[in-house]
Amino acid sequence: MQDAARPDLETRIAQGRGDAPADLVLKGGEVWCMVTGARIPGDVAICGGMIVGIGAEYTGQREIDVSGAVLVPGFIDTHLHIESSCVTPAEFDRCVTPRGITTAICDPHEIANVTGAAGIRYFQKAAETTLMDLRVNLSSCVPSTEMETSGAELDAEALRKLADHPSGIGLAEFMNYPGVIHRDPGCMEKLRGFEGRHIDGHAPLLSGRDLNAYIAAGIRTEHEATTAEEAMEKLQKGMRVLIREGSVSKDLDALAPVLTPLTAPYICLCTDDRNPLDIAEEGHIDDMIRRLIAHGCDKLAVYRAASLSAAEAFGLKDRGQIAPGKRADIVVLDDMENCAIRKVICNGIEALPAAFRDRASPPPAGLGSVHLPALSPESFRLHGQEETPVIGIQPGRIITDHLREDITPENGDLRPDPARDLARISIVERHGRNGNIANGLVRGFGMKHGAIGSTICHDHHNVALVGMDYADMVCAAERLGRMGGGFVVTRDGAVLAELPLEIAGLMSRASFEQVHAALSDLRAAASSLGITLPEPFLQLAFLALPVIPHLKITDRGMVDVDRFCLI
Repeated sequence: MQDAARPDLETRIAQGRGDAPADLVLKGGEVWCMVTGARIPGDVAICGGMIVGIGAEYTGQREIDVSGAVLVPGFIDTHLHIESSCVTPAEFDRCVTPRGITTAICDPHEIANVTGAAGIRYFQKAAETTLMDLRVNLSSCVPSTEMETSGAELDAEALRKLADHPSGIGLAEFMNYPGVIHRDPGCMEKLRGFEGRHIDGHAPLLSGRDLNAYIAAGIRTEHEATTAEEAMEKLQKGMRVLIREGSVSKDLDALAPVLTPLTAPYICLCTDDRNPLDIAEEGHIDDMIRRLIAHGCDKLAVYRAASLSAAEAFGLKDRGQIAPGKRADIVVLDDMENCAIRKVICNGIEALPAAFRDRASPPPAGLGSVHLPALSPESFRLHGQEETPVIGIQPGRIITDHLREDITPENGDLRPDPARDLARISIVERHGRNGNIANGLVRGFGMKHGAIGSTICHDHHNVALVGMDYADMVCAAERLGRMGGGFVVTRDGAVLAELPLEIAGLMSRASFEQVHAALSDLRAAASSLGITLPEPFLQLAFLALPVIPHLKITDRGMVDVDRFCLI
């Protein structure tokens, strides 16, 4: 968000008219107009961080040859949690801006659920120094429900105190949709406090009159549509639909048919939660563009969704087009179909390594945030009746099945069973508030041995463990406590792989490349336990999110999300 010096009015006009050399000129390419679809030959003149001329010949104090290329507006990720990239905002900027992401609208509710307002202020300060324009929406649901223990709470008054930072747009995803439609007083106070500003939605599977009521509360966007039918109803009721493709929540294939030239002005793209493995190996919004085009979507519709439609949906009137008076956010493409990027200009600055070097980062928030109760193998025993609820994983989705299984207790314990793909799942409260431990069973990991553990556990971010061996679960939890949070894989009492995430148990101070390498080792170690999921750690994180149907678990127990109650 760090702006190039804004030239005065007369200078901008003089450079746009060609009476003075422009600060920067991109020469020889074609501008692809996101409004008319026209290809406009000619130079692009840039003054400071603003486009001042297109479709004509210009001279510049600095000139870049982009002959043969097509120029499109910078891409906008309309909803994401940078914490899921496991790196700091500065490292995230260095990683994805060269991939064409010139604006990212983040919700820091992961760190806010650990550290409260301090975590949001950390992101706001980070936004002041990034090359990309990092927008920080205010986390509306900290905690997401009353059925979990978070490290902090943010009420309407706390949010109002954070609302004046220039990075802000409005409220981030309003996850407590039952609280909205049943008029919970705390939800009503937050919605009233941000009336007239942007309010992001989060209403999986909501339909009919309940959806009408939710939208009537002033909620404008939705990234939780997982079927074409659901997306169409939400579009028809006035919501902007954000097609999401994260590392676990993968909705692009299902929603691609909805993106047409007719609907494109009302559809945007987002990644929500994408980890460094996928960013490094597949890409970010650029990956979504390639895949949507491969699905047969109209190319202009895809690039419009990635830029102009996103800008319009969030009220960012100064971007989304390569046109005079707009931010100089430009992606130079050698190949539109494959989104092959030659250069990226962000706010008038070329996204080269030097542009990210020596950018100041604020002091991290949430160091030393893991405070565990005393644990033993006995901590993970599960008592109950023979017919017990089981969380059923749907690969590639954060929606889960509510299964029931007949399990014969052994010495009063409903034990995990690798032959039936039934693993123990446990949530251990780690904020030092009550020491809760909740145990359940999950199907879908394919695990045969050992345990995995994580402090990324949406949205309360307690310690989440999945294991076949209770001693290995203790080993994993205790290692997470010593590291200050992160990911770990254990077997036979030994740590096979780990990644410390010392910033609130969510992010590393290491480089993106180091984090990527550690995650590769973790993936291999998880596979050695028999785990078949391609992204077991983020999949695990979402099993504790009690606002996504149908069965979840928090530190307070199993949650029937459809009934919105603890079992």
